Amino acid sequence: MNVPKVLKIKRIVTQTPTIKSFYFDWDMDEDLPSPGQFLMVWNFNDEKPMSISSIDLENSEIGITVKNIGQFTGEVHNLNVGGYLGLRGPYGHGFNIPNNKKILAIGGGVGMAPIAAFTDAALENNKVDVVCAAVTKNELLFEDRLIESGADVYNVTDDGSSGYKGFATNRTTDLLESNTYDFAVVCGPEVMMKPIYDILEENNITSDYSLERYMKCAIGICGQCCVDKTGWRICKEGPVFNDKDIKFITEFANYRRAPTGERI
Repeated sequence: MNVPKVLKIKRIVTQTPTIKSFYFDWDMDEDLPSPGQFLMVWNFNDEKPMSISSIDLENSEIGITVKNIGQFTGEVHNLNVGGYLGLRGPYGHGFNIPNNKKILAIGGGVGMAPIAAFTDAALENNKVDVVCAAVTKNELLFEDRLIESGADVYNVTDDGSSGYKGFATNRTTDLLESNTYDFAVVCGPEVMMKPIYDILEENNITSDYSLERYMKCAIGICGQCCVDKTGWRICKEGPVFNDKDIKFITEFANYRRAPTGERI
């Protein structure tokens, strides 16, 4: 669906001092989303990609989770229940969801948004451990929700205010000393994901990684979100890539491109 649906905000949940979730009624028969996909969100001024953080099939409800980091997200955060946003999608390639496996799901900051949607779906037929990472306790995302869903949650904070003191990499290494996993999913800053990729490769764990890039069309035409020499588009071939493919993306954790195409 490439034309935005203008939808009323059904409810808003303040998750942390900087992060809110917005929920909408959604026609699951027409546009069935899957964990790891994203929506283009239009505030009638600009449009940005946002990960799907909640897929409630029973109540035909979809949720996005937004961190307030700039003008666009600030304007979205200022909306109230009953306000409107335009949503188009869902777009992209989502996470693979295995059956009867032990899974490690790793999220950092607002990267926990697609991780939460994945965990909800994966728990139907799998055992899931979640590494939930943030700078400090007040910024941990979806801890209670994941515990209520049946996941085992392992917090890690930079300052040690909740759970393990350190980084997601430290917590992952610690868990692997006493656990074995068949599959892993990872989403967060690439500076976090790259060393985790190395750790999972060393332990021969098949894994999926969710990337983020600047997008305009989200349907694979404009080329704005292409990654280096592969020509892969984050909006079409991604945003989720498996461990076999991501090793060919040389810009992974090395650089990304500004709207002008300049490396940053």
